[in-house]
Formats: sequence, C-alpha cells, structure tokens
Amino acid sequence: MRFRRKKDDISDVDMSPLIDMVFILLIFFMVSSTFVKDMKLDLERPGASSATRASSKVIRVYIDNQADVYIDQQPIKIWAVQGKLRDMLRTSTNKSVLVITDNSIPVEKLIELVDQCRLSGAKDVAVATNKEVG
Repeated sequence: MRFRRKKDDISDVDMSPLIDMVFILLIFFMVSSTFVKDMKLDLERPGASSATRASSKVIRVYIDNQADVYIDQQPIKIWAVQGKLRDMLRTSTNKSVLVITDNSIPVEKLIELVDQCRLSGAKDVAVATNKEVG
C-alpha cells in the first residue's frame, strides 16, 4: 500500500493589517493624551520686576484663591506637604520647588507653605510671579 505524502501548506501571515492597527492605536493615544504641564487653576500671580523663567524640572506646588494646596494636580493639606515633597525630592535630581500662588492669598499662608517646602529638604524654593514691565 502506498501512502501519499500531504503537501505542507505554508501560509504566510499578512502583516499589513496588524501594522495598520498599531498605527491607528498610536494616533489615537497621541491625540487623546494631554500635554498640558500646568494645572488649569485660575490664578492671578503677583508681579515682580526681577522675574525670570523657571526650569521645567522643578516640582510645582500650587495655592489657589481659596488657599487650597495642590501637588501633582492632587489636593493636599498644608500639614502633609512636607512629607509629600520629601518623597518627591528623593527621586528628583533638581532639588528645587516652585510655589505658584494667587496674589489674593494672605502672606501668612504663603510663608507657611514656603517653610513646609524648605523643611522637606528643598534647596531652592521660589514663588512664581509675572514680570512687571517698566
């Protein structure tokens, strides 16, 4: 009895639909992600004639006009700022903190927040202002 050998059908997988799908997913994620760095708080910053541009690597701490504090776009109580910043400064190469505040905030609140930032181990603590012309 003779056995006939079956032909091995080697079928190639067409990669073009897979590549198209990956490309569409890439475009979708690029369009849907946000690239905004600053929070969208409505702040009216104080002015200063010696204002300079801050580095993009600093840790930003926000105080809105209701004296609510935000770090990493998350609300945080003033007493917890020191611990949160200490954790963030451990992994940061640039040990600087930028406090972005509204000009209607009482000075006592601003000083308390700057003190918390310094106690957390930040080398430089700055307050964001608008550059005054004139």
